[in-house]
Amino acid sequence: MKTTALLTDIFKPNFNPSVASQTAWAILRVVVGIIMIHNGLDKLGNIESFSQAYVEVIGLPFPLFFSYLAAFTELLGAPLVAIGLFTRVASLGLFSTMCVAIYHHILVAGLNISYLELSLIYATCFLFLTINGAGLFSTDALIANWLDANSLSIQAKQIMRLEKSYQAASAEPVSSNQ
Repeated sequence: MKTTALLTDIFKPNFNPSVASQTAWAILRVVVGIIMIHNGLDKLGNIESFSQAYVEVIGLPFPLFFSYLAAFTELLGAPLVAIGLFTRVASLGLFSTMCVAIYHHILVAGLNISYLELSLIYATCFLFLTINGAGLFSTDALIANWLDANSLSIQAKQIMRLEKSYQAASAEPVSSNQ
């Protein structure tokens, strides 16, 4: 029962029931997820070059390993974000990758907005999704509803049993002293 509650909390979105806001939320999630796939493919296209130009520059150890980690975080996390599955976990990984990119841009070009803007926009989107979840129009929401339905059905059965026992007790004839 506690595992179900934990899983429900992981998948349950923070939501505003407005259809317009949930639609915009889903569009944001799908667009940013699909476009981020391109970044992962780009890195894998020439991983050694990416490793030298970006990862070695900021001084991370094992630059090739971290280059592959960034590429696969983007290639695996971005589609998960797009379909809204494990959105918080995937978004946290993508947010972390964007923080490293922001650090790289600041190290190389200072606070030059033309270098920072795309990474900052991505980071902000992924931070939003990490905190708020995927929204109502997502696979996460479907899973949360399914998990809630299972836990609610157990509670509903207990309530029905209590109601039946109450009705049975109420139906017993009451002796009257007239």
